[in-house]
Parts: sequence; C-alpha cells; structure tokens
Amino acid sequence: MVLGCKDLERRIVEAEMELTLAKSQGYLRKQPQESGTSSGKKLLAVIGVYTGFGGRLRRNIIRGSWMSKADVLAKLEERGIVVRFVIGRSANRGDSLDRYIDEENHAMKDFLILDQHEEDQEELPKKAKFFFSTAVQMWDADFYVKVDDNIDLQLDGLIELLQSRQGQDSAYIGCMKSGEVVTEEGRPWYEPEWWKFGDQKSYFRHAAGSIFVLSRNLARYININSASLKAYAHDDTSVGSWMMGLQATYIDDSRLCCTYSGQDKVCSLA
Repeated sequence: MVLGCKDLERRIVEAEMELTLAKSQGYLRKQPQESGTSSGKKLLAVIGVYTGFGGRLRRNIIRGSWMSKADVLAKLEERGIVVRFVIGRSANRGDSLDRYIDEENHAMKDFLILDQHEEDQEELPKKAKFFFSTAVQMWDADFYVKVDDNIDLQLDGLIELLQSRQGQDSAYIGCMKSGEVVTEEGRPWYEPEWWKFGDQKSYFRHAAGSIFVLSRNLARYININSASLKAYAHDDTSVGSWMMGLQATYIDDSRLCCTYSGQDKVCSLA
C-alpha cells in the first residue's frame, strides 16, 4: 500500500507539471469567450469591482454615478473597457443570497459571478485568484483592475492612466506600501502566518488593496499557477507575494492612493 501510494503521488505530481506546462503554452481550460467588444478588438482593461451580498446599496450608488445610463456598459466596451461587479457564491449554494444576486444580474447584466469562489470575508484573499483567472480567460485585455466597491472611482482618470501605460509588459500598478504585520489574534488585520515575515514584522512592498492593476501577462501567470499560489490573510499582500518572484515592474502611482471621505474612499485620479 505504501509503495502504491507513493507511485500514485508521483503520477499526480507529474500530471500537475504537465498541466502547468500545457497552460503556459496556451492550452487553457475552456471558458465562454467574450472578446470584449462587439467589434472583437482587444480591450484596454477589465475592471472588476469587488462586491458582496450586502452591497446592493453600494452597487446602486456606483450605477447612479459612472454607470448611470442603461447603455453605459456597451458604450464603455466600445472604448475598450469592461466593467463588472465581482462576487462569489454563498456557502449554502443556491440559497436566497445566490438567488438575489442572480435576479439582480438578470436585470442589470453587470456581474462577473465566480461560481467556484465562496463569498466570505475569510475567503477574500482567494478571490483574487478566481477574479484574475476568470477575467483573463473571458476577455483579452491589456490590463486587469481590481477595485473595491466603496471607492468613488474617477473612471476617466483611470482610463487615462492605463492608456499611458499601454505596451508596458509585467506592469504591477498601485499605491505601493508596506506596513506592520499584526501578530495578535483578535486584532484587526491579524495575519495568522506572521512568523513568515521576519523579525521586523513588516510586509514586503505591495499595492494597497483598494485599487490595483495587473498587466495581461501577470494575470495569466496567476491563472496558470493558481493551484499552487499561497494566499495570506489579505488579498493585496497575497497578490504582492505572487509578484515578488516575477520580473514584475512595480509602478507606484500616488493617484491610486485613497483616503477616506465618510465611509467611502476617494482616489485622486484626475
């Protein structure tokens, strides 16, 4: 039995390596392809607005500002911009939470629903894997953008920023920071694996989680290697850890640094 298990383990490892190689050569698992625009041209960006089951008010606020007209998504896509609210599924699949989201999506048609992801605060770091992996398979874009739903986003400023970075491979763009690793359980932002971050207990440099951007090849890397990428307590530090081992170009843009105005965050894109 021991020898049989070892042989099975070896074959599983070999299969995983072959799958990774196949993905890296372009043989990605099939997903419904949306080449983005009706003309089929490549997109500038896919913007994923992270939202949750209790976020309908925030979604309606966004829909009432830069997504204010019925045809605004189609017009954005003509400009090469896809925008979707990003959400997973309930732990109790098919319950009222899922049904409400499906009904809202049927009416508004502005969601990217991550069927494999459980929408829960503790699962948030894994959401980045599912978002970037799904988005890069569904749409061919130069950039993939993660945005929180409590940001007062200045869309034209973001588009201008992205246009200025077109053609720049391996771009990792955001408000770069480091910061304290919280070691005391029960405190906000507690990091269960704090001991991995050295004696100074400080995170490596990473883009703050409110809004950050990955170029196509970095998003593809996450898709190809998602099964083996380690997620830490927070989504921004998790993505930052994945970038550390790559030849990523860190672009610290202060326009993506957000400050609180009431309960919402305002970024200085202009």
